[in-house]
Amino acid sequence: MAAVRIPYLLGHAEIAALYGVQRQTSQSWKTDGTLAPPDLVASGNPYWLLTTVLQLSGSGGREVTTQRLAAYKAGVPGGYDLERADHLPPIVGIKEVARLLGADEQAISRWRNRRQIADADLVLSRSPLWLLETVLADAEVRGRAVLPHEVELLRAGDHAPQKPRGRRTAPSPPRQQKTSLPAARTFTNAESQAAAEFLAAVLAAGHAVVIRPKREAH
Repeated sequence: MAAVRIPYLLGHAEIAALYGVQRQTSQSWKTDGTLAPPDLVASGNPYWLLTTVLQLSGSGGREVTTQRLAAYKAGVPGGYDLERADHLPPIVGIKEVARLLGADEQAISRWRNRRQIADADLVLSRSPLWLLETVLADAEVRGRAVLPHEVELLRAGDHAPQKPRGRRTAPSPPRQQKTSLPAARTFTNAESQAAAEFLAAVLAAGHAVVIRPKREAH
């Protein structure tokens, strides 16, 4: 059986190792636009072709050493360089495999742990990836049914959307329009009803009230 060949792809963990930085640094490169949009999204996770990632080398103090590049390639048996994302073969993660087989994601994870599904062709940032053809061939051998319409969708590149990163910020409550402060007023003992009405109106408008007693002149 011929060895499976898969393009050189990297997730955030592999990019960080290639450049000798923290994973959070790679994620920040994506956020600020230093890193190009992902060439592949599978199971909601972003991945980049090696050729895309190497475009960062030599600028902004970023450098890929020969040793780190060799170590990365050694970890991808049968890997090969691919220049364009539109030439990528169909590659799927657990979410897409679940769709294809009409199962839930937990079942796919269990099958993988029990070796009841083909080994992943590539594991990036701790997430398994398969060539679509690997999953289809494995399903045929094991007598598992696949959903033909999902096969067509996956061949057309219909993958799970990318997961949002970072905290979601709650929408700010609408600001209440500020009203102008009422002018200070002085009330006598005989004007207690008017004073009470003025106090109620000011408090209802959201203002604080300071009451200062004043001695009446004789």
